[in-house]
Amino acid sequence: MTTDLILVPSFVPEYLGSFGIDMREVLRQAGLSPMLFHGGKTRITTRDFFALWNAIEKVGAPADFGLRVGMADPPPGQYDVATMAALHSATFGEALAKRGRYKRLVCPEALSVEIRKKEARIQYRWFLAEKPVPSLLADGAFASTVRLLARGTGKQIAPLRVELTRRVGHAAMLKRHFGCEIKFNAPEDLLVFAAAVLDEPFRTHNPELLDLMVPGLESALQKQAGGSSWVEQTRERIGRSMRGQRPSVEIVAKDLCVSPRTLQRRLEESGTTYQQLLDEVRQDTARKLLAATDLESGEIAFLLGFEELNSFTRAFHDWEGATPMRWRAANVSASKVVNGSRQVASSRS
Repeated sequence: MTTDLILVPSFVPEYLGSFGIDMREVLRQAGLSPMLFHGGKTRITTRDFFALWNAIEKVGAPADFGLRVGMADPPPGQYDVATMAALHSATFGEALAKRGRYKRLVCPEALSVEIRKKEARIQYRWFLAEKPVPSLLADGAFASTVRLLARGTGKQIAPLRVELTRRVGHAAMLKRHFGCEIKFNAPEDLLVFAAAVLDEPFRTHNPELLDLMVPGLESALQKQAGGSSWVEQTRERIGRSMRGQRPSVEIVAKDLCVSPRTLQRRLEESGTTYQQLLDEVRQDTARKLLAATDLESGEIAFLLGFEELNSFTRAFHDWEGATPMRWRAANVSASKVVNGSRQVASSRS
């Protein structure tokens, strides 16, 4: 079973303080203990980690805060193992593969690279997330990838475009930083490079260090994978495959290297079915897209693999007791009211 614990570096309070951000107020807004960073290493769940990032934005962090975090080099000894393995790889493509492979040893996040039409589409997916990824966190992940490429190659190579699952905001700032087109209201957060960039050699390549690191990382990965459930793996594969088509049990089973019959039997032994997991992933994804983007119901239905809008509308009504648009109106409005109340309360205190 994947452990839902994320290590938050001890230098975070001091780093936030350099931006004039009050850590105590951040923790209060996030609903976390004021003693969180007392007593050594701090590990929190995905839900609390997202709440922490959302709180940082609410207390007045600059709009480019996520970009700055992603571009900044951590203090000596604070690099995570996935980034260290990536930095010492032979090429950018290998670096992404190693970061993606060992990322789960650091936090419940996956990195994937898909080659399509001479483009390398890079995606980070928080597979235990219940809510949309905070904007500052998404910015930081993509900025850190661009920084990794620059550090490894010694070159400034701009992406072809950045696609973001959020409403339009700070477009000029993001375009200036990444040096490329920024697309909002996208179905997925994607960082897109020309596929040829994957072959860029890394001047930081250190095969001797990798020879020392990799056996230990592989051992830790195998130990973690041994506890990973069939339900968990199937959910992840469904989410990764759901791009304008209904991911069939045959497709997911092939990805897991088992027969469809074996997969269905394993899921039944775990008390669920493939259809139930598909519905759950669709429901979660629909909620996130409705909350974070301005995509129309028809566009969301297509992305979730529904052949007709009416089928999606009926399914969503069964899940949430409301049509997609009514759910969006109610939840976005409620979110604005809550955020507005918090801002007023904060200004009065």
